[in-house]
Formats: sequence, structure tokens, C-alpha cells
Amino acid sequence: MYEDKTLTCRGCGQEFTFTAGEQEFYQQKGLMHEPGRCSECRATRRLSAQGERGPREMHTVTCASCGAEAEVPFLPRNDKPVYCSTCYDRVRVRR
Repeated sequence: MYEDKTLTCRGCGQEFTFTAGEQEFYQQKGLMHEPGRCSECRATRRLSAQGERGPREMHTVTCASCGAEAEVPFLPRNDKPVYCSTCYDRVRVRR
């Protein structure tokens, strides 16, 4: 049904093969457009995007249940309780 296609990478300008298997995968996932970049350029782009984000900013809080100090990846608001991971697991089970 599908045949291998030769495409040109818009990142590096090199030709790459869009295989019949890849085309079938794209069709199964509902992807409408052919890839514009070769696998090497896609991988490089993914890595550079991750590097731009940098490490998460952590905020030190006091657990509303046990009073222990914990770190969370969000800025807590005063109107909501914040729990350490142990207490959060207990509270989450009750919901």
C-alpha cells in the first residue's frame, strides 16, 4: 500500500527516507503532514527545546498535615493546603 519516499530535510537540506512503515504509523496516528526534518534534526531540535526550559524552580513549603518541610514545583497559594509527598499520598487516597 505504501512505498518509501525520499524527502528533503528543511533543517539540514539532506535527503532522508520516509519509509512505508513510518507512513503507515503516521496514518494510524492521524498525522496529516509528512515529516519536514530528518531523524537527526528532529532529535537535535528536541534536545535544544528541553535545554531552553532549564531545571524546574522548586519552592520550600511546610506540610499542612505533619508540619514537615517539603519542596514543590509550583508557587503555593495561601487559600489551598500543601502537603509533603507522604501526606499527599494519604490525602489523595481519601478523595
